[in-house]
Amino acid sequence: MNDQAPQRATLGVDIRALRKARGLTLSDIATKLDRSVGWLSQVERDMSEPTISDLRQIAECLGVPMSMLFAHSAAPADEQGFVVRAGSRRPMGSGEEGLIEELLSPDLTDDFEMVHSTFQPRSRMQKPASRPTQEMGYMVSGRLDLTIGTQTFTVGPGDSFRIKQETYHWANPYDTPAVAVWVIAPPVY
Repeated sequence: MNDQAPQRATLGVDIRALRKARGLTLSDIATKLDRSVGWLSQVERDMSEPTISDLRQIAECLGVPMSMLFAHSAAPADEQGFVVRAGSRRPMGSGEEGLIEELLSPDLTDDFEMVHSTFQPRSRMQKPASRPTQEMGYMVSGRLDLTIGTQTFTVGPGDSFRIKQETYHWANPYDTPAVAVWVIAPPVY
């Protein structure tokens, strides 16, 4: 048997990867959910199926949008863990600020994640944010105004940038969408 075989993208695998990326134990999450460690362990091993209420609480504990825990498309078995088709990307978040994000990574079990972000015209981040991550972005199209720490930049097609545990803010005050590909470590979605 090959011990190096990739883990298949499942709800349980993603919950475990997100929990570990946040340095949380089974006991930490189980306590917050008022559930047993055994039950949560079974969820992570895909032996027990959580309810919608359970998923809502798990997402809250992990700090991710609930949509991340729902969006498991059925890729052909030989492609799972390897290929993400353009029409099968997992959506992330609600898009309320004018940001539409999709997971490019096959799952959340790596030390990083890749995200496809579309910033709608005339949209902006509501308030600056900071995450305990290192992020690299590559602009595919459009322009984006980006504040990292105390510096402000306008980036466009072919430009790349890094955010390293700094406060950041984005805005697309332009008339066309801006598209970027991000690499984020550790995974946050």
